[in-house]
Order: sequence, then C-alpha cells, then structure tokens
Amino acid sequence: MKIILAACNAKYIHSNLAIYDLKAYAGDLGQYVEIREYTINQEKDQILGDLYKSGADVICFSAYIWNITFIRELLADLIKILPDTKFWVGGPEVSYDAEQFLKANLHVTGVMVGEGEETFRELLEYYVNGVRELKDIPGIAYRDGDAIRHNGWRDTMDLSRIPFIYQDLEQFENRIIYYESSRGCPFSCSYCLSSIDKKLRFRSLELVLPELQFFLDHRVPQVKFVDRTFNCKHSHAMAIWSYIKEHDNGITNFHFEISADLLREEELELIRTMRPGLIQLEIGVQSTNPDTIKAIHRTMDFEELSKIVQRINSFGNIHQHLDLIAGLPYEDRARFRQSYNDVYALRPEQLQLGFLKVLKGSYMHEMAETYGIVYKAKEPYEVLKTNWISYEDVLELKKLESMTEVYYNSGQFGTTLQYLETLFPDPVSLYEALGDFYEKKGYSEISHARIRKYEILLEFAEEYPAIDRQELADRMLYDLYLRENLKSRPKFAADQKPYERAVWEYRRLNNIPKTAHIEVFSGGRTVLFDYTERNSLNHNARTELLPEGWMEEYSKDKNQKIQEEKRNEHV
Repeated sequence: MKIILAACNAKYIHSNLAIYDLKAYAGDLGQYVEIREYTINQEKDQILGDLYKSGADVICFSAYIWNITFIRELLADLIKILPDTKFWVGGPEVSYDAEQFLKANLHVTGVMVGEGEETFRELLEYYVNGVRELKDIPGIAYRDGDAIRHNGWRDTMDLSRIPFIYQDLEQFENRIIYYESSRGCPFSCSYCLSSIDKKLRFRSLELVLPELQFFLDHRVPQVKFVDRTFNCKHSHAMAIWSYIKEHDNGITNFHFEISADLLREEELELIRTMRPGLIQLEIGVQSTNPDTIKAIHRTMDFEELSKIVQRINSFGNIHQHLDLIAGLPYEDRARFRQSYNDVYALRPEQLQLGFLKVLKGSYMHEMAETYGIVYKAKEPYEVLKTNWISYEDVLELKKLESMTEVYYNSGQFGTTLQYLETLFPDPVSLYEALGDFYEKKGYSEISHARIRKYEILLEFAEEYPAIDRQELADRMLYDLYLRENLKSRPKFAADQKPYERAVWEYRRLNNIPKTAHIEVFSGGRTVLFDYTERNSLNHNARTELLPEGWMEEYSKDKNQKIQEEKRNEHV
C-alpha cells in the first residue's frame, strides 16, 4: 500500500507545512506515505508522469485558492491513466463546499474537511489495515456509490500532539521554513477563514523553544511563523521573543504576523533591543476608515496602531510590512486613497496593496449580495466591483498597486521618491500619475530591467516641468549606488573624469578599498559608498559625505604639495 500526499506550491521556494504535518502525525503508518511537492509552474505532463510511475494506491492533494484549478486539471487526467487509484483532496479551498466539489468532480473519492491530522491518520487505518470504515471517520465527505456522505467536521485538536517535522532539513534546502506555534484566531474579520475557527490554541512552549533552538543551531536563514495573530497572547509572544533574542545566532530571521495595537510596553521594549533584522513584522491595517473596520468585524484602533508603528520605526531595527485591502464595504476610491496616504505616511519597509477575495465559508461570502460585491467566478475570487467602487475604479487601483510594488516596495528608489513626493499633492497622486504614464507608454505589460525603471522616471519627468531633471538624476544615481557598485554607469550619470585624479589621491592616502565607490554629484557634493557595511533592513551601503574642499586638497599634484610643505616649514 502506498499513499502519496501531493502539494502544488506557488513557487519552488515555498513548502507545504500541512502535508508534512499529516505525515508526521501518522506515526507508524507514515511508512506507507510519500510526500511529493510540485509547483503550479511545472509542466502538467511532468507531474502526471511522476504520479503515474509512483505506483500509488491513494493520492491526496492539498488545495488552496492558488492551485485548485491546476489540481482539478491534473485530477481530470490522472483518473484516465490511474483508474484504480483513489483520489482525496483537502484544504481550505474544498472544505467549505465539499459536497459540491464532489458533485463537480466525479473522479474524486472524498474530501478531508478542516483540520486534517487526525482525519488523515484514520484514513490510513482504513486503507492500510482496514480497522476503520469511512462512515465512522469525522471530518470527511466521500462518495458512497451514487450518494455523497458528509460526516461533519471534526473537533479541533491539541496542537502539541503534532510532531516536529524539520528533523531532516536537507529536504527544505533553499526553501522557506514555515512554523506554527498557534492555530485559530481570536478575531472575526469577515474576509478571513481564520475567523471561523474560534478555538484558539497554542503549542506548548516546552516544545516550541527547543524547536526554535533547532533552527538557530542549524543557522536557518528565515523562519516564517504562520500564526494568524502571533501576539494575541502576551505571555506566549514574550516567551518566544525573549528566547530568540537571548539565543540569537546573528543570522536567522523570524517573521511574525501581528496586531500592532495589541503590543504592550513590555513587548515594545523587548523588540527595541533586538539585533537589526532578527525579526520582521507583518501588520494588517486593511483600511483606516472606521465604518469599514466596523463592517468587516475587525478590531483595530488606527490612531494607536500609527503610534506603535512609528515608534517601532524609530528603533531602526525592525522591518515592518503593512497591508491594505481594496474593495471592502463602505470604502469608495476616494476613501481608499486616504487609507493609502495614511499608511504610506507611516513609512513601512513594505506597503502591500491587495484586493478583496471573497472566500468560500467567510462572512464576506454570505454578505456579498448585501454589499453588492461582484467577484471573479474563478479563484482567487477577487473583487470586480461593489456598491462603493466600480470596475473602472478597480482598474485604476490595479495601476496603483503595480507602481507601489515597482517603485516603493522594491526599496530601490528611496531618495528619488522622497523628492518626487514633494511635487505632488500627496503620495497616492504620484503613484497614480506613474501608473497613467506606464499605461500611456505601453510599459505596463513589460518586465523592465532595473536601470530601465530609472530611465522611465526621466521620461516621466519630461511631462512635469516642476521636476528638476538634474536633481532627479542625482537622486537616482545615489539610489543606484546605495545598492551596488555599478559595473557600467547609466546614461544619465554625470562624467566623473574631471575628478579622477582627486578621487585616486583620496583613495590612496585614506586607504579606501577598491570595493568602495566615490561619486561626485552636481555642485561638488561627494559621497563615499562602503559596501562592506550594509544596513541589515534595506541592505543599503553605508554612506559618508566627504568634507567640503576635499577636492582642492587632493587635486594638487606632487610638486605643488612639496612646494607648500617647504613654505610651511619656512614659516
């Protein structure tokens, strides 16, 4: 008997925590289970061939909004080449309409609904040694002849009973490590499936802390916690944050999704003292409109959140990622622009603009008709229009999203954007103007090299007389050299030949390594870029402004210096 747990991940660097948990929880029956991970970018023929050759008796797929169509297409062909194999599907994308899924996919044997560890273990007992019957297994919907049976949802389990899955790290090389220290969520956000599971529970710290030490001992680059609101239990968050601070290996980074306005003074003081880059925080703002926040059943005080985010920014050691969702109730385009400006003013390292996804099983799904929410028929069920925004508005917000990603979230245009923002009424107006320019020029559908994105900004500047092209070029060049010592200079860079002698002398007499770069900008302002020292949050080089008059001193030739020294001695 061979059972395969198959995952179709969005990218190779991702791994599927769920299927590893299922196999680990299977215990002694895990010997009959194999894990196969693919990506949705692979050729389907490769996956079909691999599963065909596996000789599996049962194949179980893990389904999410990003892979369900891919899985459906695979299943439609797999049944043709593996007519005797049993196929099961689990995950959030099939849990809330399991019976409909089975009716639409006649080749699928059953669906595991909700939490899968105990359900999968009992399915193994059914298939491997026949000690159970399908009718006695909670948490499944299955085909019984021509009928479809649903045994109801299973009670939630103790998270501490799941074995640690990362003992063998070789299979996760070059992949993100996902870790779960709690399951469920205390909040009721209407767009989120986590709000359905109100039975919040935590993995025992007696297990969690040694497991984190394992990651630290093996110098794992990043551990991403999948807890929906990591800091919802103060003592749990403090214990973990204290531990990773005390045992910091100088390399491993930990990612947490938190509610900022829940942070207490004790937690803030703790993270203030952490190594820069030890942790990064993802904070869901979603909207700054009080009416919207109330309608989506979210608990968030934006004024308090702003104070905390700004305070964390002042520490200079924490990467912050703030989220907004377009298409929520009571937020038209004008009000969303305000939300954007409100969050932009907080200067997070990342500002993610997402669009409402109407997920099966969520309260927003139930309220779609009331709110006039029209969404795509195909996953990820993204909003098309609502009572407050039109599809035209959505298209405009898509351009805003794209320009935010290209210019702000890339982190490659920091000082350039600071200048451009001063020439527009507000930040959102700048990014909207960039979006319109990209669309007009036909640049939106093209993947541009880094230098090309800077050149496009110069083209953009031609349409705005208030933009000083020299100032813009200087700032763009500064941003470029912050990231790397360029092998070839861009076309808009000023000629440095007049300064070569002075720069050479300065380097020689001050022992400046070849890895550093010295750039003379317009007006004589000169900056040294040191790539041996980088900011741990944005990876920018350390910069040093050379003192005024340095060039006159280091431009003198050898004879001039000898004559001056003699005059000084005579005096």
